[in-house]
Amino acid sequence: MGGTQAIRSGKDGHGGLGNVLSGIAVAVGFALFLGGFVWGALVYQPYTVPTDSMMPTVLPGDRVLAQRIDGVEVRRGDVVIFTDSMWSDSPMVKRVVGIGGDTVKCCGAGGELTVNGTALDEPYADNTKPDSGLAMPPGQAPAPGTPFEVTVPEGNLFLLGDRRAASLDSRAHLQEAGQGTVPRSTVSARVDAVAWPSTSMLERPRTYAALPGGISKPGPLRLQLASVVAGAALVVLGAAYGPLARVLGRGRRREPAGVH
Repeated sequence: MGGTQAIRSGKDGHGGLGNVLSGIAVAVGFALFLGGFVWGALVYQPYTVPTDSMMPTVLPGDRVLAQRIDGVEVRRGDVVIFTDSMWSDSPMVKRVVGIGGDTVKCCGAGGELTVNGTALDEPYADNTKPDSGLAMPPGQAPAPGTPFEVTVPEGNLFLLGDRRAASLDSRAHLQEAGQGTVPRSTVSARVDAVAWPSTSMLERPRTYAALPGGISKPGPLRLQLASVVAGAALVVLGAAYGPLARVLGRGRRREPAGVH
């Protein structure tokens, strides 16, 4: 009779271990899930892009995730958020084309932008003229292909928008001190991804990889997302164990009993 009662009640020795493991899975899942969010909040800051100067890489109204970094970490090709009082009192987003010591020139033999004599392959850049119906930023953006040559002072950055015909960037400040460059200290973050309304990671342009210093490495966003997803999966699986075990247990009790 004792064995019969154990079978009927589902006390076959496995339920206790299963409950312990499901509890551990839920606890670990919560830790990963919340930890991923907290980690992300500490490392990244959200930012809404107000203009079309970075099209097609980032569209106006896009919500991006930018990794908090120090200006010394900036590399060529990075899309950065910076605030410089000579440009604007608001944060701006542009792409770093040249760093201290670089000579940035437009244009090379094929019409390309060059850095230290090396022509850049810029598939991300839009060099077409803007449609007359599109709103332009205050002032006048230099036309794509307008000649210039700048040697970037040490500790400074030369910045351009990807939509060259609609971007008030370093080219619009060539006559100012520093020839349109800004100090590295003005940079507060580097854009890693577009979060809304679409979702995509920003790739580091390979055209800068062969230059001294290379390109920057992506931030920990992928790892943080993996932590959140894995945590959510563990919570769901762990929480589902109890109801699933009860359903399976009732199914066993309804089988023809050959043990009476």
